[in-house]
Amino acid sequence: MADTVEEPQLHNGTALSESQTDQHPSSEPLSGDDPKLTDEIPEMKPELTDAKVEEVVQSEVNDLKPEELQPVVIDAKPELAHVNLSPEENQIRSTEADQGTSQAVMKKEDEGNRTFTMRELLSELKSDEGDGTPRSTVSPYSRESASQAAENNPAIDLINRIQVNDEEGRSRQRVLAFAARKYASSIERNPDDHDALYNWALILQESADNVSADSVSPSKDDLLEEACKKYDEATRLCPTLYDAYYNWAIAISDRAKMRGRTKEAEELWEQATNNYEKAVQLNWNSSQALNNWGLALQELSQIVPAREKEKVVRTAISKFRAAIRLQFDFHRAIYNLGTVLYGLAEDTLRTGGSGNGKDIPPGELYSQSAIYIAAAHSLKPSYSVYSSALRLVRSMLPLPHLKVGYLTAPPVGNSLAPHSDWKRTEFELNHERLLQVLKPEAREMGRNLSGKAETMSTNVEKKTVKVNITEIVSVTTCADLTLPPGAGLCIDTVHGPVYLVADSWESLDGWLDAIRLVYTIYARGKSDVLAGIITA
Repeated sequence: MADTVEEPQLHNGTALSESQTDQHPSSEPLSGDDPKLTDEIPEMKPELTDAKVEEVVQSEVNDLKPEELQPVVIDAKPELAHVNLSPEENQIRSTEADQGTSQAVMKKEDEGNRTFTMRELLSELKSDEGDGTPRSTVSPYSRESASQAAENNPAIDLINRIQVNDEEGRSRQRVLAFAARKYASSIERNPDDHDALYNWALILQESADNVSADSVSPSKDDLLEEACKKYDEATRLCPTLYDAYYNWAIAISDRAKMRGRTKEAEELWEQATNNYEKAVQLNWNSSQALNNWGLALQELSQIVPAREKEKVVRTAISKFRAAIRLQFDFHRAIYNLGTVLYGLAEDTLRTGGSGNGKDIPPGELYSQSAIYIAAAHSLKPSYSVYSSALRLVRSMLPLPHLKVGYLTAPPVGNSLAPHSDWKRTEFELNHERLLQVLKPEAREMGRNLSGKAETMSTNVEKKTVKVNITEIVSVTTCADLTLPPGAGLCIDTVHGPVYLVADSWESLDGWLDAIRLVYTIYARGKSDVLAGIITA
């Protein structure tokens, strides 16, 4: 919202995480792509690869107040699943989550890399209970050896003490307890089995979801703390275990959310960001890890001293932006970037900025925020949380356009023109095209009888730079000595490249994202949704 417009009072624009699924367009306020949120704390739940994969909607919009901008969190929550997941498919993909596919796979002991589903494990457990003996295909060890391995084991003791009220939950927990005993036995036989430690951590993390928030014996925090210990051991044995770092960060984030805005929570959020960083170092193309990293930084920014807040927020912005550039249709990261920009605009408006002369005006930040929220809504119009946020920020857009700003452009058709011939002019971006706006030139025509000069606008039509969205091939930054000094932008089209120069690298980021998002919306067949937002 621009400074001159009366804006709604939003809550620092907390962000969404990937824990919301498309089959459930609404959920309670978010707290990290498959968890539950409160309106201040994004909750990030485990993205399971070897063991389980699922996205769950976590932002209930029924409780969304008109003045609140809700965050969306990504929680790859461990769920009992029905679909086997191959090793090549063991990472969460938004397309699978959008189809409501819940996949849970765990490594089967003594069978190499073969996998089995939680449903298969449940079937094995039932057959074990029926004849009193474990089936050899699932459990190579007897119940006695499993019991001996579990004896005096604090993690097993925690799981055994979980009380679940509903029958489905009890069935789930029996499966988890059975698997936990198997992993305890496996680790007793081979303490260096990092796969067993990792899967055991997942069992503990899933079991924490079966425990009510007010449970004391055991508490969610007890189970999550024990899961973190297993992840720590697994990564010590196998420092390249990306999945363990990712899910460990989610478990730490869940523990931090239980502690509000305390010093202990600050330390936990810092640990979570460190583990997300390690996960990204091991798997640089994980948009989910980047998104959740941004969420953890956003939460951390609410706790750190005021002098450190802007630096943390800008780092969060860079993570959301990196996630989007890996996956242009990652609507949760797009929305999260919009909310964090809104929060930055609020802070800048309230404090007056850092005073270094490089601050982006609050009005521009509000407009940028609205662009990302409008794009997220265009990609997922069924998400109520996006719709509600859009109603709050739509007036901040330069309607009937999505973005309006200045770029330096060469004469049409002559990108090799001398730098002196390049002109800084206004450009407008909507759902159909990027268009250069040339104002009519005024020239003096003579003097009237009173001696005053008369001027008139010339209506001579001039060629302008125009890029149709449907003709775009790619949009990239460009460093070329033939361009004037500045932040170069290359829009490659079916007719050839179009070169432009932004006023600054920060301004270039905004143009790159806006053009790419409009193209992505077009490629996904949602241009009519965007058109309705900016032209209605």
